[in-house]
Amino acid sequence: MSQPRVFQLSGTCNNYPWGKKGKQSLTAQLCAQTPGIDFHIQDDEFYSEMWFGDYPDFPARKLDTGELLSEVLQQNKEQLLGKKVIEKFDSQLPYLPKILSIAKALPLQLHPNKELATKLHEKDPENFTDPNHKPEIAVALSKFELFAGFKPLDQIAPLFKLPPLQRFAPEQPSKWTDETLRNVTRNLLKCDLETVKKVQAELAQVPKDDLGDAAYILDILPRLQDQYGPKDAGSLVALLCMNFLVFNPGDAVWIPADGIHAYLAGDIVECMARSNNVLNSGFCPPGDRNNLDLFADTLTFKAHSKEDVSLPSQKSEKGKRGKTVVYKPPMSEFDMLKIDLGAGESEELTPSEGPGVMIVTSGKGVMHADGTKQQLKEGFIFFIAPGVPIQWESQHGMQIHMAVV
Repeated sequence: MSQPRVFQLSGTCNNYPWGKKGKQSLTAQLCAQTPGIDFHIQDDEFYSEMWFGDYPDFPARKLDTGELLSEVLQQNKEQLLGKKVIEKFDSQLPYLPKILSIAKALPLQLHPNKELATKLHEKDPENFTDPNHKPEIAVALSKFELFAGFKPLDQIAPLFKLPPLQRFAPEQPSKWTDETLRNVTRNLLKCDLETVKKVQAELAQVPKDDLGDAAYILDILPRLQDQYGPKDAGSLVALLCMNFLVFNPGDAVWIPADGIHAYLAGDIVECMARSNNVLNSGFCPPGDRNNLDLFADTLTFKAHSKEDVSLPSQKSEKGKRGKTVVYKPPMSEFDMLKIDLGAGESEELTPSEGPGVMIVTSGKGVMHADGTKQQLKEGFIFFIAPGVPIQWESQHGMQIHMAVV
C-alpha cells in the first residue's frame, strides 16, 4: 500500500519556564486541538514550544499511526522528500518549524555557524547534537517583543559615556568599531555579579533625558530584573547594545547564524535550519551559560540596525488567488508562506519542489489535496509531499503558516 502524500501530524510540546502557563499559552491551545493524542492542559504547567519537524528532540508523528515523521520520511524518501532534499539536504527535512508562547525572556543566545557547529558537535555531542547551522525566522502571531542584532555603533557609543557605564568604555571612546563592540560585549558578560548589580542600580537612576532614544531602557530594565534578578549581565548587553523591537502580527524577524538575539514576549511561528545548537550567555542561571569568550568570539555583526533584522513579507507567486505571502530568508533551506482567508474565500497553491509542513494558526476550513478532502481547524498540522497542488476554502476565515522547500 503506497504512502499518502498528504497526512496529518501531531507535534510535541515542551515546558521551559519562559513559556506561558496553562490556557494562556497558544502553544498549549494549538497542541490540544490535535485529535486523539490525550493532551490535557494543566493550569500550573508552562507550555513554551510545540515542535513539528523530524528532528529527534520533541519530534512530530504521523497522527493516524503514531509513527515518527522521521521514520515515515526515510521509508518513502523519493515520494515524500523529493530529489532536491535527497541530494542537497541529506534526505532529511531541512527545516524545523515550531510554535512558541513566550512569557519571559528566552536566554540571550546565538546559534553557531556550520564550521563552529561541526567542531562543537565533535567535541561535545551531548550538548551540541548536530553539525549544522541554525539561522532562523520568527513570524509574530501576536504583539511580539524581542532583542535582535546590534544597534548602530553611533547609538551604542554615547551610552558608554554615561557615568555608570564609563568603566566599560574603550580606551578610544570616539573610535568604535565592531571589534570594540565585541570586546565591550565580552566585558559586560564576564563582569562579576556584584558589579552587574551595582551598574544596573546606577543605570536605573539615569534621567530619561540623558538616554535620548534609548529611554525605553528604564521601562524594560525592571521587567528583566523581575524575571532574572539584578545580577544578570544579559540585561546590560540587551538594553545597551541590541535592537529592541516590538512587532505586530505578521511582522517577522531574520536571525542569521551567529546572530545575537533574545525573544522577550509574545506568540510566534518560528522556523529554522534543521539544528538545535545554541550558545547561551544571559537570561539563564550561570550554570546554563556557555563559554563567554567563545560566545563573544563567535558574534557576527551582519545585523546593525532594526532594518537588518526585519524580514518583510511579499506577495507569493505560488498563490493563484492572491491570498498568500512569503517570507524569504537569505538561506536555501526554506521559505515560509502565510495564507490568510476571509469568510467565503479560497486559495490555490501551486506544487512545491520539496516537502511542506503547514499549521492552521487560526480559524477553520477545508483542504483539497492529493485526491482527498481534509477538514481543518486551528492547531491542525499537515505534511504535504513535493509536487502536490493544494486548495483551501473557508466559510468563516482561516490562517495557515507553511514551511516549504
